Amino acid sequence: MDIRNLKLFRHLAGTLHFARTSQACYITPSALTRVIQRLEAELGETLFIRDNRSVELTPAGSAFKKYSDDVLQRWDRLHDELSSEDILEGELSLYCSVTAAYGILPGLMSRYRKAHPSVKIHLETGDAAKALLKLSAQDADMVIAALPDLLPKDFVFQTLFQTPLVFIASLQYPEIILHAKGGIDWERTPLIIPDHGLSRDRIDQWFAKENFIPHIYSQVAGNEAIIVMVSLGCGIGLIPRMVLEKSPFFNRVKILDETPELPPFVIGLCTRKKTLANPRVTALWNIASV
Repeated sequence: MDIRNLKLFRHLAGTLHFARTSQACYITPSALTRVIQRLEAELGETLFIRDNRSVELTPAGSAFKKYSDDVLQRWDRLHDELSSEDILEGELSLYCSVTAAYGILPGLMSRYRKAHPSVKIHLETGDAAKALLKLSAQDADMVIAALPDLLPKDFVFQTLFQTPLVFIASLQYPEIILHAKGGIDWERTPLIIPDHGLSRDRIDQWFAKENFIPHIYSQVAGNEAIIVMVSLGCGIGLIPRMVLEKSPFFNRVKILDETPELPPFVIGLCTRKKTLANPRVTALWNIASV
């Protein structure tokens, strides 16, 4: 087993998607399949359950993922020890939302790239609510995420800024909002809410506190999807204001005024405590703190 094959397996174990991994790792899907088949032949175990719709790790695949994590971490440490003390090399993997990639990373990573041009940056974007799960699964060295109400003990978090949570509605379909005495009728006005994550926790807590039974039109993954559905008049939604300000649908929705004020999102860099031993991670951590 060589390092490249372990890296390909490790990436696929994170994406569970052959096409995405082949595209990200510059290898054809057929070649990636052959790599996985060779690994399975060497181990004598099936690593993935595959059908036309999904890819899942087998128990043997999960065990091999832990082995791969350990070997690749040791490889990186060896590479660091053999490299010049003054020059950082190797790879740094980051995960964040598309909004964070547009609004946060350019300023942060431009300073990092200027200081450490030999480090290869691997960036994956996706649902912000999955960032800490990516970190827990060791699918990224660092993530940009919202600070949860309870941060895992083996994580460290560095605040970058705060953004309020705001309720939004369509400008084109104002009739979607139903009113009762005193303001919005929260039990009849349709809502577009996230299917998981901190935003979902915050709005569920508020409904429980007020003893409301909300009219949920749809539960979706990703703040961007919420904005799109709100703009189409499907309901009102709750999103971080930063996401709205970066959205191409910004001019199709409005922020509602007479709504509950929920705790803001604290956005920052997050990594595992033990990962701070990685000099590439430490370098970005220190740059972000300036």
